[in-house]
Amino acid sequence: MESRNLIILGSGPAALTAAIYAARAELSPLLISGRDVGGSVAVTDRVENYPGFPEGIGGFELAQLMQKQAERFGAEVVIDEVVAVALSSAPFEVKTDGEAYGAQAIIVATGRSPRKLGVPGEAEFAGRGVSTCATCDGFFYRDQRVVVVGGGDTAIKEAMFLTKFASEVVVVHRRYRLRAEKVVEGMARSNEKMRFVWDTVVTEILGEDGVTGVRLQNVQTGEESTLEAHGVFTFVGNVPNTELFKDQLELDEVGYIVTDERQRTSVEGVFAAGDVQERVACQIATAVGSGARAGMQAEEYIAELEGRAYPEREL
Repeated sequence: MESRNLIILGSGPAALTAAIYAARAELSPLLISGRDVGGSVAVTDRVENYPGFPEGIGGFELAQLMQKQAERFGAEVVIDEVVAVALSSAPFEVKTDGEAYGAQAIIVATGRSPRKLGVPGEAEFAGRGVSTCATCDGFFYRDQRVVVVGGGDTAIKEAMFLTKFASEVVVVHRRYRLRAEKVVEGMARSNEKMRFVWDTVVTEILGEDGVTGVRLQNVQTGEESTLEAHGVFTFVGNVPNTELFKDQLELDEVGYIVTDERQRTSVEGVFAAGDVQERVACQIATAVGSGARAGMQAEEYIAELEGRAYPEREL
């Protein structure tokens, strides 16, 4: 089993920032990214609220720059899937599809995954008309009607991106008003290709070889209707990717990893950062901040293990 000072699990801004800080501290961290580097930011068409880019920047480009910076300082990025972890005692064990590693410290930054609607047709038409990534799949719906389910920032931004291709984007939202930022809502309402169906949920996704429409139900009146569409994009929240850590780390009632102000988890030597532990402000900027803290705290923890002096810091 290969031994490492620090292993970082994840691929998004929190993981990459932690890798930058740990690499600069000469910990030679190993970052196991999963199948893709960049996390959800890598499939974001345009990032306009991250400081330092007044004209905005493509999400994939931003993720690439972060990875390049981490590697420049000595971080190693491995594209592999973690299948098991053992966190009962150090050295901690991490097993992937192809390798096994030991580590003195671990940073968990595995992020979140899109929540499913849980309705008939969703699983059957996944990849054949049902998607959770407008940037990935929007091109396939040129001059066609698509449905976007959700009312938050992500849903509305993705819906606006889809108007580049679709003839019409119908936003179905279970409430009577959006949860998106006002500036985002204003842009969406002024877009001639978008219309909104309020107080309504999707109860079934219809189709044969591919999606042909959705069955809707008004949550106030119970009235049902059918809407023809060739694609359904769902953005109804996320769930933390913490399945590997159940019964090993303390999780809250929803499944997010519980951390203190220093990103420490319930197991000494294991830290968490980013959306896997952030329930309130899931933004690139907050992920970067928690990733930096996690990297610094891992550095301090390893220094103490090795009996090295470490400067005092106040948080």
